[in-house]
Amino acid sequence: MLDLLLSIGISLDGGFIAFLIAITLLTMSPGVDTLVVIRNTLRGGFRDGAVTSFAICLGLFVHAVISAGGISLILLQSAYLFTALKLVGALYLIWLGYKSLSSALARNHSSSLGQALEESTSEAQVSVWRSFREGFLSNVLNPKTIVFYMAFLPQFIQHGEPAMVKSLFLAGVHFAIANVWQLLIVLMVGRASVWLLKGSVMRAVDGVIGGVMVAFGLKLAMDRS
Repeated sequence: MLDLLLSIGISLDGGFIAFLIAITLLTMSPGVDTLVVIRNTLRGGFRDGAVTSFAICLGLFVHAVISAGGISLILLQSAYLFTALKLVGALYLIWLGYKSLSSALARNHSSSLGQALEESTSEAQVSVWRSFREGFLSNVLNPKTIVFYMAFLPQFIQHGEPAMVKSLFLAGVHFAIANVWQLLIVLMVGRASVWLLKGSVMRAVDGVIGGVMVAFGLKLAMDRS
């Protein structure tokens, strides 16, 4: 593996270790991706959560290409384009939050565990495409990830290294770490599903996740930085 990386002009030095530590800590910090994974796992079980996680992490390669290709610089220099991207991402987050809040309000306050499980079973029929689409778009439409990659990745690309190849390699490392972490979250949520699927608990979880996602979206839309 090391020989292959060297053959294409990529070297692994102390900076790579720093990248591993930084990206692992950042991945473990709760954010929109975590909320979307939890939301979809509760909705459709392991498959829903796993597909969502995979799609979210796949979006990292899009950001890596954009960052290496300099499109990020264009977006950052064009207030109109960047604002438009922010608003699209914000509206999508608000929409996902609205769906969770609607689900919380629609639940019968007297629903039993059996009814909640039945609802979960019916919701588990969510298509793979829907899970993939929600995860992928929630990541790709987040301009903060573009800015993060634009500022973060160049620190670990040495002079003379192929920028696009190194960016994709670093995104691949991030992809692996984020997928492992998010799958652990999926498994933990699955283990706690019997408790989480109680009617009152599910309403609270849907309400909290929906409210936080709407808040994230509004903050993103109003952020002038």
